[in-house]
Amino acid sequence: MSEIQRPGALYQQVAAAIREAILSGEFAPDSLLPSEAQLMARYGVSRPTVRNAIAALRAEGLIDVRHGKGSFVRSSGQPLLIIERRISRTAEGKFVMPNGDIWQEAEEPSTYRTRTTKVTGRLLQLDEEEALFGCDRLLIDPGTGTRAMHRTLIPFEAADGIRMLAEEPRTRPAAIYRLLTQDGQLTWTETVSARMPLPDERTTLKLPDATPILHVARVTHDTDDRPLFLEELRFGADRAELAYRITADKQPAQRART
Repeated sequence: MSEIQRPGALYQQVAAAIREAILSGEFAPDSLLPSEAQLMARYGVSRPTVRNAIAALRAEGLIDVRHGKGSFVRSSGQPLLIIERRISRTAEGKFVMPNGDIWQEAEEPSTYRTRTTKVTGRLLQLDEEEALFGCDRLLIDPGTGTRAMHRTLIPFEAADGIRMLAEEPRTRPAAIYRLLTQDGQLTWTETVSARMPLPDERTTLKLPDATPILHVARVTHDTDDRPLFLEELRFGADRAELAYRITADKQPAQRART
């Protein structure tokens, strides 16, 4: 039995002892923790104390409680999926994304009309309450089971010039890129942020406890750098990571002094 002789609430002392066992490798990643009875005997404490300690470690993200199976040490390994954020264009003018062929739609896309918020308005350089076409997709990678929530938001103004966008807002991004290139060259900007999931995101993405999501926002711009539409991708930070290929921009030619 490992006696608990540290200051602080008893459950915090037990949590600290279990944490040390996890970090030292005694309790390996993905392994089942000892039962409540075994932990009670090991640390000489009551069942409520053990449960409070497990709850504290669960909130930290060190433990994943699987109903009917027990408490497991969270994996410390690499994410299962690498998502390459790269856009290529074929000789025929088609746009291709490296991960475009791995995702399967887990359900029918949902199309709707909505309006800009403070956040989406800033990205699209629009005021709040501007009209948008929206399409939500739930994607899954069959190889790893990784889930992702994908959303496209197209301003009415951008859709006015291309009839297909207004009539079929569920058009996939690669096809939208090709439609938009009819009016000139496209460029893209992308931002990535991390946050804790909302309840519906946690349920939809099937996230373990204390797992943040990565929120990727990609804006497509025209030749005048005007935002044309917004794509959002959300997935669990424990399941996937993003990969980027960076190239150097050409410096503008300097004017000769006269």
